[in-house]
Amino acid sequence: MGRKRSPAVNALFTWVRSQSTMAKIMMALTVMIVSLVGLKHFVANHNNLFVASESVHAAGIIVLIYKLTTLKSCAGLSLHTQELTVVVLAVRIGCYFAIGHSIHTVLDLAALVSTVLVIYLMRHKVNATYHQHLDKTRKFHLLLPCAVMAFFIYPNSGIPLIAKMSWAFGVYLEAISVLPQLHMMQRTQMVEPFTAHYVFALGVSRFLRAAYWILRVYESTEAYLFLLGRGYFWVPMVLLSEIVQSFILADFCYYYLKSIVSGSRLVKLPRV
Repeated sequence: MGRKRSPAVNALFTWVRSQSTMAKIMMALTVMIVSLVGLKHFVANHNNLFVASESVHAAGIIVLIYKLTTLKSCAGLSLHTQELTVVVLAVRIGCYFAIGHSIHTVLDLAALVSTVLVIYLMRHKVNATYHQHLDKTRKFHLLLPCAVMAFFIYPNSGIPLIAKMSWAFGVYLEAISVLPQLHMMQRTQMVEPFTAHYVFALGVSRFLRAAYWILRVYESTEAYLFLLGRGYFWVPMVLLSEIVQSFILADFCYYYLKSIVSGSRLVKLPRV
């Protein structure tokens, strides 16, 4: 039985939900800007934001593995999102051979191995609980636009052209790889706790990654504005991709926090 939330919190959630879509977007932007200002002043080394992002993502994957191995169920999980995540990580790791290795390589490799394990468990150990009829988003419809954009807009650096395009492809695909999972949850409308914890961790991870890139661009204003002045679109595309990831997950995070405050174990999503 869930705990009863305070009237003030109930009134706040009711007020937010009653606002127009544009008002909600403006509120989300305000919260994001305030959070960015706070991170800029309280996090001395902004590279830690990237590490924190990967760590939160890892925590979400650990929750999934616990669910799959303990509860013997993958109900509510999108296999397509996990497969797209593997593509993103594999492409990024391949690019490190041209860019250079760092702590990011280790973190991405750990995430890749863990995600492959999740896919193996879903396909071969708990496949009877997989709701394939709800996981209907076609991966090709997400892969193709990302490949086309990567062909035209990619970073301007000294690495080989194929590595530049591959890195861009990974950035674009990562921004929308969670869509199959969100579409699947919208179809079920009730999200069980472990899946909800994973998606919320993904939302926090995406926000920290977006903060990392935005602050990195802010700290290098002159260099990036020089490139923008020459008609160079890679930097704004990276920022747009990171922001899109955050906003895609923002709505779910709202309902997740609402369910936590109300003491509910399930996250109830609105009918679409």
